[in-house]
Amino acid sequence: MKRNRRPAVPATKSRRKRRLREAAAFSLLRGLAYGLGTGTAGLILYWLQQYL
Repeated sequence: MKRNRRPAVPATKSRRKRRLREAAAFSLLRGLAYGLGTGTAGLILYWLQQYL
């Protein structure tokens, strides 16, 4: 009785997964940068309003 071998995963699928993972990581990093920038600007404006 022969074993049924699993078909090899085509290279395009692994590339697609890697590309999606990289896109998700980039989006997360970009969102973090925007959030930090917005928060910093808000704190600076708050500080300026208190002292002006």
